[in-house]
Amino acid sequence: MRNRNRYLYITLLSLLGFSAEATAQAIAQTPQLVVSIAIDQLRSDYLETYAPLYSQGGFKLLLSKGLVYPNANYNFTPVDHASATASLATGSTPYYNGVTGVEWLDRKTLRPQNIVDDKEQGYSPAQLLTSTLGDEMKIAFNGLCKVFSFATNAESAILAAGHVADGTVWCSQGAWKTTPYYPSGEAWMSQYTRQYNPSDDANRNVTALALRCVEQSGIGMDDNTDLLCLSYTLQPDIVGYQLLDHDIADLIKGIQRKFPTGRVLFVITGTGTTTEEREGVNERFHIPTGKFYINRAANLLNMYLGAVYGSAQYVETTHRNQLYLNRKHIEKKNLNLGVVLRQAQEFVLQMAGVRNVYTSTQLLTSDSQLLQKVRNGFNIDKCGDLLIDIAPGWQLVNEETQSTSVSRSSYIPFPIIFFGTNITAQRIVTPVTVDRIAPTIARAIRIRAPNACSAEPLF
Repeated sequence: MRNRNRYLYITLLSLLGFSAEATAQAIAQTPQLVVSIAIDQLRSDYLETYAPLYSQGGFKLLLSKGLVYPNANYNFTPVDHASATASLATGSTPYYNGVTGVEWLDRKTLRPQNIVDDKEQGYSPAQLLTSTLGDEMKIAFNGLCKVFSFATNAESAILAAGHVADGTVWCSQGAWKTTPYYPSGEAWMSQYTRQYNPSDDANRNVTALALRCVEQSGIGMDDNTDLLCLSYTLQPDIVGYQLLDHDIADLIKGIQRKFPTGRVLFVITGTGTTTEEREGVNERFHIPTGKFYINRAANLLNMYLGAVYGSAQYVETTHRNQLYLNRKHIEKKNLNLGVVLRQAQEFVLQMAGVRNVYTSTQLLTSDSQLLQKVRNGFNIDKCGDLLIDIAPGWQLVNEETQSTSVSRSSYIPFPIIFFGTNITAQRIVTPVTVDRIAPTIARAIRIRAPNACSAEPLF
């Protein structure tokens, strides 16, 4: 009996030892460092077209050794680098995270505000209404992990950094910029930005700062996974792709020199932005086009509502493709806002160059799949009462701000690429949305996804 118990005891110890070893192996498979890279103007077709010109350690390495999703897109509209960065960081849409674009209109002042402007701090993520991946990492690791963000502009740097980053730096007008919102005690960062002036090559500045961070900040050196967020701006031509390829190659080489192979997870994607529309091209090639003047539309709508309900200033102001109604005046006249919005919608729909008009109440209450992308890009606190969808090829003109934009509805895919820890080279052509990146990284490092993220991980 004694021998039997002894054998059971030995077997139990063996099982426990095996379990501990398996657990240690599982923990070892989590990356020490996640490098999240967002690239303005990145397109899958250009990226693949210029592939023969890349170096071995840059885009060519990512495309051949990475898990590549070439048909990525954003599940909301419109998209710019600010709303894209917020979506990447939070795994959610502007409907929840509050970042509808670089600028939003403050109803109290009727003035456009930059999304990261802060009266007290200068810049902050105060308008970002949900947690980010970096925030959740800080929570999961009890504040012991490191989160840094470096970019070519303030919006990308701050929105990627989240609410509790260790430091963020961006380039502006030939100088390094940061914000006291993040109480960083990182001496290496202050020393570097004092000693080295940024060059004219903004992407090279981001790469150099990232490599200095890897060398001197202690990032990725303990058991808590750390996060390094980088944002690049790509010149959308052959030269731009070659130059960025060199930056990516230098970045990967520098990081792999510091960390063992397989202990870093790189995630590369685009912001969904394109600026290739040239003025006069549609007219030259006889493509149907026209100009929609948002200010004139507001004046005409004001006259129409005045004829129906009595003379007054029913339209307070405009911003981008949006009209803002004077809600206080409408309430004072005891008018039903929903009825006024429907009448306004029907009137604007008759104007030349208008493909569709959405009301704020319609976007808040509708569950139609046809409206999903527009609804996802809408936020009740940041958007107007009427959103006007301009016909493809038409120009949206604001005569007050002298701004012009061309409407384009075509789908221009960009890639999502995972490279590094636990990644097997594969190409998956199924279309995917970028809100799935944050929960995928969260699963890889075994933490919860950001608090407004409802998307499923990609793997």
